[in-house]
Amino acid sequence: MNKIVNAISARLSLRKPQKESLEILSDVVDVIEFRRHDSQTLVAELEKIKSLYPSVTDFEREFPSLCFALATGVGKTRLMGAFISYLFLSKGIKNFFVLAPNLTIYNKLIQDFTPNTPKYVFKGIAEFASLPPVIITGENYEDGIGNRNQGSLFNDVHINIFNISKINSEVRGGKAPRIKRLSEYIGESYFEYLASLPDLVLLMDESHRYRASAGVKVLNELKPILGLELTATPQVESGTRTIPFKNVIYSYPLHKAMEDGYVKEPAVATRENFNSRQYTEEQLERLKLEDGILVHEETKVELEVYARQNHHPIVKPFVLIVAQDTTHAGKLMDIIQSEGFFDGRYRNKVITVHSNQSGQEKDETIQELTQLENPASETEIVIHVNMLKEGWDVTNLYTIIPLRAANSKTLVEQSIGRGLRLPYGKRTGVKAVDRLTIIAHDRFQEIVDEANNPNSIIRSGVYIGKDVATEQKQAITSVPKLEQSIVQQIQAQVSAISTSTSEPKQVQTEDVKSVYELAQRKLQAYEHLPSSKYLATGEVKRQLVKEIRSEYLINQLDLFPEQTNALVEQVVEALVEQTIQYSIDIPRIVVQPVGELTWGYHPFELEVSSVNLQPVAEHILIQHLRTHTREILQRNNNQANEERLEDYLISALIDYPDISYDDHAELLYELCNQMVKHLQSYLPDDNAVRNVLQYNQRRLAELIHTQMKNHYYESATSYEVHVSKGFTTFKPVSYTTLLSEGVRPFRQPVEDKSRIRSMVFGGFIKCLYPEQKFDSDSERQFAVICENDPNVDKWFKPLAEHFKIYYNQSNAYEPDFVVETKTSKFICEIKKEKEMEDSIVQAKARAVMEWCTHASKHELEHGGKEWSYLLIPHSDVQENITIDGLKSRYMFQSQ
Repeated sequence: MNKIVNAISARLSLRKPQKESLEILSDVVDVIEFRRHDSQTLVAELEKIKSLYPSVTDFEREFPSLCFALATGVGKTRLMGAFISYLFLSKGIKNFFVLAPNLTIYNKLIQDFTPNTPKYVFKGIAEFASLPPVIITGENYEDGIGNRNQGSLFNDVHINIFNISKINSEVRGGKAPRIKRLSEYIGESYFEYLASLPDLVLLMDESHRYRASAGVKVLNELKPILGLELTATPQVESGTRTIPFKNVIYSYPLHKAMEDGYVKEPAVATRENFNSRQYTEEQLERLKLEDGILVHEETKVELEVYARQNHHPIVKPFVLIVAQDTTHAGKLMDIIQSEGFFDGRYRNKVITVHSNQSGQEKDETIQELTQLENPASETEIVIHVNMLKEGWDVTNLYTIIPLRAANSKTLVEQSIGRGLRLPYGKRTGVKAVDRLTIIAHDRFQEIVDEANNPNSIIRSGVYIGKDVATEQKQAITSVPKLEQSIVQQIQAQVSAISTSTSEPKQVQTEDVKSVYELAQRKLQAYEHLPSSKYLATGEVKRQLVKEIRSEYLINQLDLFPEQTNALVEQVVEALVEQTIQYSIDIPRIVVQPVGELTWGYHPFELEVSSVNLQPVAEHILIQHLRTHTREILQRNNNQANEERLEDYLISALIDYPDISYDDHAELLYELCNQMVKHLQSYLPDDNAVRNVLQYNQRRLAELIHTQMKNHYYESATSYEVHVSKGFTTFKPVSYTTLLSEGVRPFRQPVEDKSRIRSMVFGGFIKCLYPEQKFDSDSERQFAVICENDPNVDKWFKPLAEHFKIYYNQSNAYEPDFVVETKTSKFICEIKKEKEMEDSIVQAKARAVMEWCTHASKHELEHGGKEWSYLLIPHSDVQENITIDGLKSRYMFQSQ
């Protein structure tokens, strides 16, 4: 593999399709000649390329030109940077011409090729760090910056970035474009200068836009030695015909980008059991608008929660409404801004974009569009009429409401193209964060049918009312009581933080929070101490004060130095005191199973009531109602006749990698025998049973295997244990809840218990967080027990970061509750009564017991408390019981 390719790929963090494209370019430049070509030599170069890549049958230009067809959102601009880097480093090429199809892309390219910008395409290329390429644009080329004879360093790489309209060869008003007019700086036109360069390489962004006769002609006149085309749509539309490019050397379509997780997953949304015929056109439009807002608001909350939980920048999503025409867009604007549309909440949060806009109105709209990714932007809804095309690259478009008449293919392939980019550059695993939703109640089946086309890009549907709540949600961030207590304590003391000057500066709440946040970060470096009590030593507090004060010498508060010193000392004193009082020391103990695992399946009764298969003839014709495709069901003639009926199923079951015939033969025959007996109970004879087993061997085996997995067990022979920390600092946690619900009093019973997961509860006294979420009403009742029990000092529901307890090689256990009483500490788990003996539950319990053993040893050595594990059936969580009462019944003991 080419070393330069690998180096560039690593430095620019290229994705797989980008690296593969660069590898192809490396192959190409090793066989072609870098020179201007006539018709004869061009044919020779084409034959060389065809021998390596047969898909290229014609360059379609008067110079070697190759198309890299990469899906929207994969990263074509970064690939341009990789191409330029490679051609310079491997072949010494220094002159490049980057062509944009419109003003939006033109401005974006200039920004991305400019050093020290967020998406700089050469970031990491050391050769361009000290001497970055010279960027020549339509605005500065007349200054002579691009002419190597006018003071520019000869060794510079020159990158010319132009909009196609600047170079189009068609005469305008009797005059040629300015770039083709004589320049006093160089004695010829700048276009002629470019065409004379011996190593000009042309890069064409959205190259399908340069296939018209004028575009083809002007590019041929530039006489580049090589053309590199990039587009997501490598074809030209001619009337009703689609003409594919003949020079596509690499193709990475959108469905591949989706499979590999480089873009959002498009989904189409409707309501369950929806019948559009029951609505007028106006009612249907209104419903789609309102449901689109429901999806939008839920997405907004999910994005905020994800960002807060993972410490990422908050992404604020917006909705794109596709209007029929400008008149329709105006009516939609009136609806959305009316008081009757969600109480007027979106009145100042919607803009319209269409071709009739001009002057200041258009400038203001364009400015709004460029700011849409900024979380401070007020715009949440964009209404457009066929204006938002290539180059409008945003990552926070999450909901599309198409109200313009269009066929399903157009909706699928064009409208969503604007919203596929991922805000964090990769999938998160959170459906709402990774999904682009199209609201299409009346077109749902049509679009789903189009999605079933092998080349389609939609993969799933969303149902309003089931997948998306019809009630709006909100995000709630629960700040640990530790932080609340410290800020309140310091605020009460700020009046005492004075200075010897006659005009002391006022210590603000922001000052207190700023010092607290730094102190909290510094405190994390001391989590290696055996317990939080060790923070109270004078040496630790003095060191904390020194570190915080030292950082503020660089980033000084707007206070006098003696005020800053006093504030830092008070924050550290309060932080240490409150950390001990408002937290539970949880030792960082990693429990990992090691050595050989024992595994298998517990015996069980097979559930076969749904099996009612019948014998079939030799050939059965099956016709699919929707697609009208046909298939023939026929018996495998190579299948051997088994002596025992059970062996048809056994032979299929032992193909599963998690089944061992030697270890599980007894259970396998018992389960297969149950299936055979069931078939014999309703079929006339064993010949009929054999027929059913032959035709349905795989189906029945999968039914058995699926049930076996529910009875799988795994246990470790030993555990590896490592103690690294004595305590863990507490951080804020974010939740979602219904907007109408707010924070619910935890003692208030929940009538509809199926909704409890969507609720946030508050009103606690002993909980270390002011708000908590529960997975079941039994968990809520357990919180009541903790609050009622006079022996309980504090409790909370822990985060994943608090424990590292692995019950098998890859899965970690996350406890329901941590409780500290006056004498002990507990990990508590609430389980359905029927699940208490489940193999996975028991495996988790054994791992937790191992953790408790080592945690108790660690704590008792440092004046702490003993840990125990309570595995509690939900049926015994009653508000009149105590933690000691539960301990006496349900403390897990090693077996």
